[in-house]
Amino acid sequence: MDSSANKPARSSSEGSGWFTSPFSGYSLHGSEAIQVVLPEQGGLLGPATLLSPTVVWARSPEEPGALSRTRTLSVCLDTGGAVIGPLTGELHWSDAAGGALGLQLRDVTRQQGERILTLLDAELLRGLAVPEASPLPVQEELTGAERMGEVLRKIAAMGHKAVVRRPGQTARMTLEGLDEAAGLLTWHCAEPLADWGPAPMELEVVGYNSAYRMLLETHARAGHRWVTRLPERMWRVRHRWHRRVSAPEGTRVRFEHPLWPELGALQREVVDLSYSGLSLRSGTGDLLFPGLFLPLQVETARGERIALRCEVRHVSFSQADGRRLCGLEVRPLNPADAVAWTRLVSETLSPSTRSGEDWLEPLWGLYEASGYFNLAGRSAPQFDALRRDFTELSGRTAKLPHLFCQTVWPSERGVEASLSALKPYLHTWMLHHLGRRPGKPAQAPPVPGQILRDIYQHTLEHTQIDPDLRWMISYAESTVPWVQRTHLAFAQRLGAEGQALVMPLRLMDAECAEMSDEPRGEDVEIGPASIGEKLMLARELARTRPASYVEALDFSRERLELRGASRMWMQEGLTRERRVLVARREGVAVAALVLELGPPGTNLFRLMDAARLFPLGPEGPDTYVALLDEARRWFALRGRTAFVYLCEDAGGYARRARLHDDPAMRPFLWVIPASRIPEFLEHIQEQSVGRQQRSHPIPVSL
Repeated sequence: MDSSANKPARSSSEGSGWFTSPFSGYSLHGSEAIQVVLPEQGGLLGPATLLSPTVVWARSPEEPGALSRTRTLSVCLDTGGAVIGPLTGELHWSDAAGGALGLQLRDVTRQQGERILTLLDAELLRGLAVPEASPLPVQEELTGAERMGEVLRKIAAMGHKAVVRRPGQTARMTLEGLDEAAGLLTWHCAEPLADWGPAPMELEVVGYNSAYRMLLETHARAGHRWVTRLPERMWRVRHRWHRRVSAPEGTRVRFEHPLWPELGALQREVVDLSYSGLSLRSGTGDLLFPGLFLPLQVETARGERIALRCEVRHVSFSQADGRRLCGLEVRPLNPADAVAWTRLVSETLSPSTRSGEDWLEPLWGLYEASGYFNLAGRSAPQFDALRRDFTELSGRTAKLPHLFCQTVWPSERGVEASLSALKPYLHTWMLHHLGRRPGKPAQAPPVPGQILRDIYQHTLEHTQIDPDLRWMISYAESTVPWVQRTHLAFAQRLGAEGQALVMPLRLMDAECAEMSDEPRGEDVEIGPASIGEKLMLARELARTRPASYVEALDFSRERLELRGASRMWMQEGLTRERRVLVARREGVAVAALVLELGPPGTNLFRLMDAARLFPLGPEGPDTYVALLDEARRWFALRGRTAFVYLCEDAGGYARRARLHDDPAMRPFLWVIPASRIPEFLEHIQEQSVGRQQRSHPIPVSL
């Protein structure tokens, strides 16, 4: 035997930190085949309920205080026919209500690790072991009977599977019924003999896009049927909602085992990948297990190397050849690796699309050919002044995937179609700059609509990388047939659920040098809003605007000043600013002007250099012309020659304020929650396949 097999594992508390989570390895249920023995403490502790080469949990009647005086323990695993150990363990965790104790195993040799994992393989084949890994991060807290009722009714109707968790224990459940009047849930439990004690049990339900976590109190139990009280709150946690595809040929990973470096440098084939994960083929001697934190390097066929931080989430193996398929959750090591990983995955997911920074000249030609510059009564010469800013900024944005995405579909004609996205608010991405060249390229896809599907898919899947994504918005033109069938139709479908917003508005151009020349009025004072006046504005918006509007556009009380979003942009050397001014009469605020600034060239319709007006009293609209003149001064001081006014009312003051728009256009603000993006992509696919081939251009998004 190789002498290195007896070298101890590196301690999980050494160096850079833990190499596994406290719940790594496999949960064991319905079996007492593995007993945890403490020879120096009087013998049997209890059956193992969770096990890996670094952690063991045992169900025990012992009080943790009886063992806590002896931090370092001698531990043996008794399988009835053989004993693994003695191992060195430290008592780190306890769950008194569930009668479970958790021990961190230290200095486990490679040989001992192999024996533990072989034992767990046998339990896995018997159906008595379930892979365990660190809990999914909380993304959103759900409260209120109506919102939780919607989620629970969907869970019951779809038959989604649930798992009850205690440290080292699991039980599989299915929600059978919901009695909202009585406040009760009825579950079917696959392990009827499980005993969870009096404390609340943690349950996790896996849905289509997300998993939901909740704490439940048992109300009654009879065999397979459990009745619990409705939870007081639920948490939505991230589930694997990124599409996975086969990895490009020749893609490999290199790594060293973090516990047993004597295994040497290992190289393995990547089977598939997504933005948030990959799977690889591993051998019997790799000793990978769920919950193991694994630094590795991806190497592509063209020689590019990308460093990732990973956690093993799942391991399955073939009895025929002993080969394993390991699923890993991944995160790039640094911003440069994030750019490289995003590029690799996006090109793999959508091989026909590319990032736009290499296609800037053809992209500008696409905007001209598609009629994009004709939207809202504009013409191509009006955009020439923005061309240099657009080109310079687009060259930078490719290195900032957490803020920007620019997708193009190239062909022998240049660029066939393009769609971009940017992150203007803390939890929101905005789709914009959509154009489609008329006619067909020589190498046109055989399936109608493939080009539009590809650019939507690439762009929207890119936004889903962002763990803070909650909303998707766009400003689109409702007179375009494509918009009617896609954005509008999808929002109408969600309208009954209150899950989408379509708000008609007018996008009016304001030239900074073209003042209204109307007198302000001696009784009108304009100045920066005080803290109290900002709170007044936040309350007024919460009262008069849908919650989706307030949350998506950072108009909540906590985010009104846009500090979170501004910080993200400023860290990259980019301008992002919001300023609130108010008009006062006799010292009382009657109207608010909200101004936003972004880098020149970010949006060709200047949607990042925008103004909004909100009344704070019945006399508020009388001050709008004066406020818009003040907006001209504010933007001019920041080097802008024009801005866009987002008009949400009838705009009867537009002529006096010298605002300009095309009365034939019908733009609107479109908002959907991020959880509905996969459904929106399905809707795009349906509409693009049924789309009749057109010879005219399709400008869609401003």
